[in-house]
Amino acid sequence: MSLHPTLLAVTQRIAQRSQDTRSAYLAQLDAYASRTPGAQRLGCANVAHAFAAMPETDKHKATGLGAIQVVAPRAPHIGIVNAYNDMLSAHAPLQHYPDIIKDEARKLGATAQVAGGVPAMCDGVTQGTPGMELSLFSRDVIAMATAVSLSHDVFDVALMLGVCDKIVPGLLIGALQFGHLPTVFVPAGPMSSGLSNSEKAKVREKAALGQVGREELLAAESAAYHGEGTCTFYGTANSNQMLLEAMGLHVPGTAFIHPGEGARAELTREAVRTVLKKPAPIGKVVDERCIVNAMVALLATGGSTNHLIHWVAVARAAGIVIDWDDFSALSEVVPLLTRVYPNGSADVNQFQAAGGPGYVIRELLDAGLMHEDVLTVRAGGIREFTRMPSLQGAQLVWEDPGASKDESVVRPASNPFSTTGGLKLLQGNLGRSVIKISAVPEASHIIEAPARVFDSQDALHDAFKAGELERDVVCVVRWQGPQANGMPELHKLTPPLAVLQGKGFKVALVTDGRMSGASGKVPAAIHVSPEAAAGGPLAKVQDGDLIRLDGVAGTLQVLVSDAEWSARPLASMSAQQRAANGAGMGRELFANMRRNALKAEEGACTWL
Repeated sequence: MSLHPTLLAVTQRIAQRSQDTRSAYLAQLDAYASRTPGAQRLGCANVAHAFAAMPETDKHKATGLGAIQVVAPRAPHIGIVNAYNDMLSAHAPLQHYPDIIKDEARKLGATAQVAGGVPAMCDGVTQGTPGMELSLFSRDVIAMATAVSLSHDVFDVALMLGVCDKIVPGLLIGALQFGHLPTVFVPAGPMSSGLSNSEKAKVREKAALGQVGREELLAAESAAYHGEGTCTFYGTANSNQMLLEAMGLHVPGTAFIHPGEGARAELTREAVRTVLKKPAPIGKVVDERCIVNAMVALLATGGSTNHLIHWVAVARAAGIVIDWDDFSALSEVVPLLTRVYPNGSADVNQFQAAGGPGYVIRELLDAGLMHEDVLTVRAGGIREFTRMPSLQGAQLVWEDPGASKDESVVRPASNPFSTTGGLKLLQGNLGRSVIKISAVPEASHIIEAPARVFDSQDALHDAFKAGELERDVVCVVRWQGPQANGMPELHKLTPPLAVLQGKGFKVALVTDGRMSGASGKVPAAIHVSPEAAAGGPLAKVQDGDLIRLDGVAGTLQVLVSDAEWSARPLASMSAQQRAANGAGMGRELFANMRRNALKAEEGACTWL
């Protein structure tokens, strides 16, 4: 199958745009790759420190020195970067992965060390709290911690252990700074299905109306989030896993195998076997075609809106420059192949049972909508990622997923849910923003209503409780961008707005903040850029302004005359609000990140 011309055109313009930065990146990668291995290059004191705590047999293998000081063949040495903590259900299984990895490495004559741990916060815990204002920037902290871990510079290859929202992008950005190392990502899988996402949402809406109390709401939430593994909706964490499969950075089909399944431990061992075969360095794997494949997979599955920020940053870490116009162009030709909550009622376990990532990747490749001539961590290339693994006896076996097992969840490219992708670029006199259009009912694709302007999410909640929003309304929540307060997710706005929508009102959200990867049925123009705190047009909006959000035409407009709009002054954040955004819950330590953060469309990067 020949490549779709739009896919080819977007890839070519990305390559042309990135020519200088990509060339500089590859030159640095090649310079590092050409060096003598660390244990032979570093001074003896450096080497002794690096391996002092290792068992003697491992120490001899890693240094190349035998027990009687005779030089022996040096074994490959694996650096493990681990995002383990048991605050994150998805990361709790990672506690024991280093032991599995070291055991498998020894069996293969190699060695492994935990190079370092990286912080990993749970957005589900911090939603609606000041802690959420650290969330986006934690990605760059994780990237820096990954770099610190690998800066010991004694590793031949690396394994990245992590799953959730900012953690995988952070690990990937950090790993790309050590792009000369072959690197494989190792996930832990989703939790088993509990209370359905749709039932959970209903209880949240009842709580917003005061129809159920805290005890019933907590019982519902605990029935939904009940064990080890990722949350089962198709949010940022599970979108991460889909994208890593599409980029060829996992052992194929690893994404959605449960933590407790027998195949999971064997797939972790297979990651060791894979990386010890020394695939291409990660900096060579992640090229323009690989990034485009990730973008296509995101659009085809209606994945998290967060990745219109995160993957811009990931690409930039590899010297590749992408923007929302690239996503928009691809979205026009990439079909929506899945319906997974919040795009549908199924969870990721049902997605996996129906065909999973392998089915989607196969359909996209066969339709000419993914690059097949790419490097991956496997010798068989991206076609290996069209198969699903299972454990037969003691052996892993990969098989083609065949036809969709449930076409209400996964469909072939010849019969998609939509002929266009799940995400949409909106632009107009309010700036540029994105919307997860696949989650929004068709009747709400176009909303035109008067604005109600809020300077915080708490103010919107207060207005809802006071009954002030019982009408058609576009809620504008500003001062929520990277420079204002770190760009928190505003997922706790979904229940009250969903209640208003359920009463028959035309409702939309417009904000320079983020929504969760669980962005749902209320139309939300998010990531509005430039943000209000940087002089963006949201700072001009006033209560009563008529706003039109058109998810069909891709526009976001305030319907006032050009003359009035250009003459209208910009509002500014109060000194009190700026001070409050920077105090408490560790926010003081992130002041420099707020000052230096780029626009959302530029990945909100803090290191450039």
